[in-house]
This record gives sequence, structure tokens and C-alpha cells, in this order.
Amino acid sequence: MTAQPTTVRTRFTLISDTHTAELFPSTDTQHAYRDPLPAADVLLHAGDLTNCGYIAEHETAFATVSRAPAELKIVIAGNHDITLDEAYYRRVGAKRMHRNIPEDTAAVREIWTGAAAQAAGVVYLDEGIRSFTLKNGATFTVIIPIFPFPNPPRPPVSASLSPGVSNRRDEKNFVANALQIYTSPYQPEFCNWAFPYARAEDRFNPDSSSASTPIPAHPAIDILLTHGPPRGILDTVTHHNGEDEDVGCEHLLRAVQRCRPRLHCFGHIHEGWGAERHDWSAGGTRERVDVDGGDGGKEKVLREGCARVDLTREGGGRGLRWGEETLFVNASVMDVRYRPVNAPWSVDLELPVKG
Repeated sequence: MTAQPTTVRTRFTLISDTHTAELFPSTDTQHAYRDPLPAADVLLHAGDLTNCGYIAEHETAFATVSRAPAELKIVIAGNHDITLDEAYYRRVGAKRMHRNIPEDTAAVREIWTGAAAQAAGVVYLDEGIRSFTLKNGATFTVIIPIFPFPNPPRPPVSASLSPGVSNRRDEKNFVANALQIYTSPYQPEFCNWAFPYARAEDRFNPDSSSASTPIPAHPAIDILLTHGPPRGILDTVTHHNGEDEDVGCEHLLRAVQRCRPRLHCFGHIHEGWGAERHDWSAGGTRERVDVDGGDGGKEKVLREGCARVDLTREGGGRGLRWGEETLFVNASVMDVRYRPVNAPWSVDLELPVKG
């Protein structure tokens, strides 16, 4: 009897910080961010869907995400998506950004969680842990987090809902081979925008009183999707005086070191676009991912409409060793001048199949 495979090749398209930018026409080969986005099993959007959270901006962003050629589109907010952070919006956002003419935050959330989103396979997530089942056999079973929000996001028809599943793979009630994803739109406070926390606050580690939904340790999580980067990883900004500074979150870095996911996708720092492969077993050594393939700089990326990374064994390269390696991707589409010149990412991973 032939042994059944325990993993399946699964493709992810990664984007972030699109800021309402519509895709360039398919004929525009001078821009990688063009129609259609790369085909994938799963699209991940790491936030900053809009410029300033207006309903019209959300409608434009939703139109782009919803027509992406992917079975499942997972979306989180970022600091610019102020109407998705209702507490912030009531406290300061409406007055500061919308001149006291507030947008309907319930209508905004309905864009991302309503019937149209479900029909398109779009799932908007707040902070917490979820999983889903894909048609290729990779398993994602939805776990509702303890973090409260007014209208819980509903999974698409293809996803299976198992609210009793544990957060840890080594616990009694956990479903074998379920792929887990942790999401968070929060980042250290930045110029009084949305989803902020103080730099001294640790919301990601279980030994912190501020962590209502901490990131669990390995082997609980396969994929991290956060708006902000961890400290020192694709997070460098250059100030007007020419000095560089790493502005990511040190507490998120500590959580990632415990969690050791297969993939950590984020954005927020536009100038940090890129990918790094970290080897935890070798003391945290890092390797910048070369997406040019020796093909004349960015020509291959422009031709294919994405930066491709294949971390499967069948892809001919080094398969990712889960628990020993993590691929970090800053997927910001905008550059520091808010021009949509950075390419989407297309990443192939081997994921566990349904047992």
C-alpha cells in the first residue's frame, strides 16, 4: 500500500501596504503590481489597505482583493485603516482624520465580513489564532480568539468551523495536521495612527500582563501575519540626517523566536520590502533571499509580476525545515514615497495535509 503524503505544496501570494492603489493594467510590464495578482491557494494581505479609512477607499481595496485568483484571501488591517479600529476611531480618529464627519464603522466592517466577502473567499481577521481547510488538503480549522470585536469574521463556505479546537498541537483536543495562523494588526505607536501600543508594552508573549492573545510557542503556529515587523528584520528606516534605525517591535521578535513559524509576513515599513530566511538552529543566522535569479536585476520580477520563492523540496531548492527555519517577508507594495513599485511575493511552502 502506497503511503499517503503528509505535506502538500501550497502557494501564497503576499501583499501589504497597498493604500487603495489599484492594480496596473495587465499590459503594463513596467510594474509588477498589475492585474491579475499571481495565482495562489492563499492570498495574505498584511494591512494598510487604505490611505485613511474612508468607506470609498475600503470599497476600492476590497475590489482588488476579492478578485485575486486565490481560493482564500486572508486580510488584516494596518495603522492607516482607522475605521477598522473602532475604539481608536471613536477616541481620536474621526476628529483627527475625518474632521468630525465620521464614517460608518459598521458599514466598513461589513465590506470585509459580509456576504460579498464570504462569496469571494475573503476573510478579515482581528488578533488571534485561526486555521482553515483548503481544497488541496492543507487544513485550516477556524479558532475564534478571545479578543473581542463587534461582528466576528465569518469563514468562507470552503472553511470548516471548529470552535472547540485547542490552540496547541500537543494538547489533547487538537485536530491533527491543522495549519495554524496567528494574526495581529497592531504595531508600536506611530504618529497617532490606529492599532497602536506603547513600545514598552508586550502584547505578544505569555509572561506579559498586556498579552490578551499571546503568540504560542513552537509547534503551535505555521504562519504569522502581522502589520508591523519584528525588531531588526526588514524594518530599517533612514532618517533625514542619513542615520538608519531599526523600528520593529522587540517583543514581537522575542515571540517569533519562541514560535518559529514557517512564514512571517508583514509590511508597515515600506523601505523594508524583501525577504530573509532565518536559521534558528545555527544561532539565528540570516540569508537574504535573491529573487533576481541572475536574470539582469529586476527584469525577472517585472516579467513574472511577482518575486518568487520556492521553499519546497520538489522545487529543486532547500526545503524549509519547520522549527529550525523561518521565512520573513516584508510585502509592502508601496515604496517610501507611496508609489506602488514593489512586487507582490509568491511563496511556495510544504504544508501539512488533513489527517
